[in-house]
Amino acid sequence: MEKTRAPGIDYAALADFRFEIRRFLNFSERAARAAGIEPQQHQALLAIKGLPPGSKATIGFLAGRLQIRHHSAVELSRRLEVRKWIARARGQSDRREVLLELMPRGEKLLKRLSLAHRNELSAAGPKLIEALRSVIARDSSEATRRKRTGRTSSWHLP
Repeated sequence: MEKTRAPGIDYAALADFRFEIRRFLNFSERAARAAGIEPQQHQALLAIKGLPPGSKATIGFLAGRLQIRHHSAVELSRRLEVRKWIARARGQSDRREVLLELMPRGEKLLKRLSLAHRNELSAAGPKLIEALRSVIARDSSEATRRKRTGRTSSWHLP
């Protein structure tokens, strides 16, 4: 059976990139559980601590950053509060708003996990970057070829 290849798609590069992402995420999940926290809870603490400038740590923000439904973010924040990793408070100007704040216990846990993640990224990062470069290089060279020949793709990624 002959393998068919879609023009301009380097499946090996995409597979390598996906593998490297999955390898890091697997490390992250194992590290979180070893520290006594669920991976999604770890992601929530990180999202709150790594808040973009000008943003407020609200339930809605958390739902958006974790790509979960609002009611799931409510439950997640409740569980974090029970463990005393965060505090929840009603907004001053809008009482419907629930603001989230890391507590010292959550800060300590997040720092320990973040150091482990930084160390892992130091080791795994070059492989991840190389895998991404391979995907981009192929995509970039294909786009250049199409531009030169005047051919465009009949599909695109959103």
